[in-house]
Amino acid sequence: MALRMITAGESHGPGLTCILEGLPAGLVLQREGIDSDLARRQLGHGRGGRMKIETDKADLTGGVRHGHTLGGPVALRVANRDYANWEERMSPWPVEAEVPEVHLPRPGHADLVGTWKYGLTDVRDILERASARETAARVAGGAVCRAFLVALGVEVRSHVLQIASVKAPAAERELTVKDFEGVDASPVRCLDPEAARAMVAEIDALRKANESLGGVFEVLAFGLTPGLGSHISWEERLDGRIAMAMCSIQAVKGVSIGDGFDIAGRPGSQAHDEIFYSQQQGFYRTTNRSGGLEGGMSTGEPLVVRAAMKPLPTLTKPLRSVDTVSHEPTQALRERTDSCTVPAAGVVGEAMLCFVLADAYRRKFGGDHIDDVKQAVRAYEERIGWRR
Repeated sequence: MALRMITAGESHGPGLTCILEGLPAGLVLQREGIDSDLARRQLGHGRGGRMKIETDKADLTGGVRHGHTLGGPVALRVANRDYANWEERMSPWPVEAEVPEVHLPRPGHADLVGTWKYGLTDVRDILERASARETAARVAGGAVCRAFLVALGVEVRSHVLQIASVKAPAAERELTVKDFEGVDASPVRCLDPEAARAMVAEIDALRKANESLGGVFEVLAFGLTPGLGSHISWEERLDGRIAMAMCSIQAVKGVSIGDGFDIAGRPGSQAHDEIFYSQQQGFYRTTNRSGGLEGGMSTGEPLVVRAAMKPLPTLTKPLRSVDTVSHEPTQALRERTDSCTVPAAGVVGEAMLCFVLADAYRRKFGGDHIDDVKQAVRAYEERIGWRR
């Protein structure tokens, strides 16, 4: 049984919708948990004016009754408060007013190629759906997937490792869930206070120079059952599914798992995680260079995923472009924008990892009710002798 997630909606349209199909019945959901993740997505130094308008909350419109899933598709809707200012321009139905088209594609965005692909002339027909505002729907859906994982003993967290040229120092030990208790209090969601201050200064300096900033965030999953995913088929490999999910996040251009690209420069003796056994612990590792994945399957160690995000393509001092109708040189479209969204992207990364992992559990263990899933997980872990 697979889990499916689909979103709909535009950045300045009436709202965004997420539909999750494949969850078991009996899963307890908390309104506060979903809205908390939506609020966390809006955090971070360097956000723009849109975050002052929107206070995202999700309305459940299907698949849940009295706080429990029913086994059918779960539908969530996140309203766009800014739609009140865009109603004529983004109305789903024809309007009497003449709405001018936009013909100024931005380098680095979907604008130009999207108009070619779909045979459209108005860049806004592309940019509204391509906008990262769409991730609000994914975070809402990811919060439901998080509730499913928590019921199985899995916790997912994220933090920022780099913004522009500023990098947080490497952790001296493996992180635990407790290390993330104060991460959202940081203005850039960085676990190192000194690096966080430097990141804030970097954002301020480049924002004054009309620049946008990218960076790197890391997402971790704790408490996973070994054997999620499979080596049998390329499309069943968990690392491949994770990489696709992370690269689907707007502006993400690279993904690594565990020590990732660093492993490429090491000898084999320093690249892999040796295997040990004791009566007390069972099988265990003393390193986690693989990031909790071997052969396309989870090992039971913490899953560690990093994603690199490019600077946002909407700049306050627009780059050079060409008018798609007149073909005259011009400046790209200037829209209200953020300077840096790396901290928020980490929360979106959590949502996407929650979805991929929830899907992996559904594929492996099935179950029509959440209690069936728990029982199947326990039976499997007993069979392999896994000790949490």
